[in-house]
Amino acid sequence: MGPFESNCHLVRPAGADRVWVVDPGDDANRIVAALRDRNWQVEHYLLTHGHMDHVCALADVHAVFPAPVAMHPIDAEWAFTDRNTMPPFYMTPPRAVPILRLLSDGQRWSELGCEYEVLHTPGHSRGSVSFHFPDQGLLFSGDVLFRDSVGRTDLPGGDTPTLFRSLKRLLELPDETRVFPGHGPATTIGRERIHNPFLS
Repeated sequence: MGPFESNCHLVRPAGADRVWVVDPGDDANRIVAALRDRNWQVEHYLLTHGHMDHVCALADVHAVFPAPVAMHPIDAEWAFTDRNTMPPFYMTPPRAVPILRLLSDGQRWSELGCEYEVLHTPGHSRGSVSFHFPDQGLLFSGDVLFRDSVGRTDLPGGDTPTLFRSLKRLLELPDETRVFPGHGPATTIGRERIHNPFLS
């Protein structure tokens, strides 16, 4: 989505007509159309972190499909302020609604017949989180871990040693865990353990 080609994931358990929307960052009309075409409703908006290319479509999608928003409170403090801009690509993201679910490390949520765990994985931003669905072997890593790369740390709130502590934690997950990052193609923990040059 958008000029930075960020990924927005629509996560639907088999047989359900409700989804989690992970990181509605841009192109709100495309997200709304995808939901309408499939006749899906939104269970929650799950935000991996606050950077503008991951939250800018939230307000417009939420206006059509209202649902609670989940985010770490550290990033919620600045994500919808003028501190979170990158002209000419992104201006201040509009705030949709209050963040009703403040995330913290180790939380487990059971919804739609699935359970997912919140992993606080700072380093790209101070409030970055990853969403781990252990029974399904899925991880939504935001901008912490990519195929063949890792998150940048030169933006406000970034910190390289902190990022690598978070990556070390993600490498504790099973090799077969499928990773859906905030940019680029999907991968697995096992593949990145072997091929990612930043993890050697």
